[in-house]
Amino acid sequence: MPHPLVTNLRFARSEFQRCLAGLSAEDAIIRLGPTNCISWMVGHLAWQENLYWVIRAQGRNAAPQIEDVVGFGRPASTPALDEMWAGWRAVTAAADEYLDALTPATLLTYPPGAHDGETVGTKLLRNIYHYWFHCGEAHAVRQQLGHKNLPEFVGDMGHGLYRPESE
Repeated sequence: MPHPLVTNLRFARSEFQRCLAGLSAEDAIIRLGPTNCISWMVGHLAWQENLYWVIRAQGRNAAPQIEDVVGFGRPASTPALDEMWAGWRAVTAAADEYLDALTPATLLTYPPGAHDGETVGTKLLRNIYHYWFHCGEAHAVRQQLGHKNLPEFVGDMGHGLYRPESE
């Protein structure tokens, strides 16, 4: 059984997907002022997971094409939504191989290649919070684009129920 924080990450991922359900490829590349477009947000979250859970943790790269387009500090871009979702799916599948093996002890270790003093557990929390940040941002963009019948609040908690941590 995955660690509770991994379950939390998966729930955040599912809420991000729910927030973007029905989004057209055309609307996904619209930038409103300085805000990044929604397709960029999808790719950017894939970039972070790829960096943390695939490149650093496993020594491989599930989506090498993503960093130049949506990596931290890169210029604004409007990548195709289908390409970003394809990268996201490849990255999350590869990341899950690592995440499924996390234990409470592993969460207290420092990831290879990270020099910021954050443990694996802190990186996991950062990743979860990053999803929620972009979920809210994407939702706001969709509201500004005039999209109707958007999800309200947090969805079905059946896949995000609290359970105690165990080894």
